[in-house]
Amino acid sequence: MSAQGVTARKSVLITGGARGIGAGIAAALRDSHDVMVHFNSTDPGLETGAHLATVQGDLTDATTPAHLVAATIERFGRLDAVVHNAGDISVSALEGYDAAACHAMFDVNLFAAHGLLAAALPHFQTGSAMVNISSVNAVLPPKGAVMYGASKAALDLWTRGAAKELGPKGIRINAVAPGAIDVPDAGRDDALKQAFVDMTALGRMGTPKDIADAVVFLLSDAASFITGEVLTVSGGYRL
Repeated sequence: MSAQGVTARKSVLITGGARGIGAGIAAALRDSHDVMVHFNSTDPGLETGAHLATVQGDLTDATTPAHLVAATIERFGRLDAVVHNAGDISVSALEGYDAAACHAMFDVNLFAAHGLLAAALPHFQTGSAMVNISSVNAVLPPKGAVMYGASKAALDLWTRGAAKELGPKGIRINAVAPGAIDVPDAGRDDALKQAFVDMTALGRMGTPKDIADAVVFLLSDAASFITGEVLTVSGGYRL
């Protein structure tokens, strides 16, 4: 509590917040948090202000996670939560091996999570939390993109391991695994969207808000006894 008896506003860093799921998460948190939105090549075009700022960085660069955390601290003076939403996906057919593309997926999807947490820990306190955006492809291998699925499976294991280590400090680490999410820039035609709908028990594709709602919950005090979990938010995809 401040001297005026008002609870200080918490601060959150969201990677890959320019569009899609990341933009939905930023929109869901901006009324309750100071929000730092990270982007790489797509400027989110947000109207920044007292409680919203943006920072650019390439997460294939090992120095970027620390840069993003430092920018958040400089702007808001604290860091209470990290949402690692940024992701990289490339075709990885078994008949060939594109080493650069495979390394980039692991750099962004897995190693950046570790770098972000390492940089954030000196600023985290009891009650701080991290949520990683995984994928149902971590357990449902995608044809033609097996390395992407492997990177997300590794992220799930990393999430549980980090939660185990940080539990005694009261710091929670969880993940959300989306199913088929309808985002405008995904480049899916109507036939593919219908195929996703047909494979989903609830009969529709998900929305960024569906994922954002789960993230907001996992960051909240209502989830204070939840850590090391991968929450699937898929509408029953491929049940």
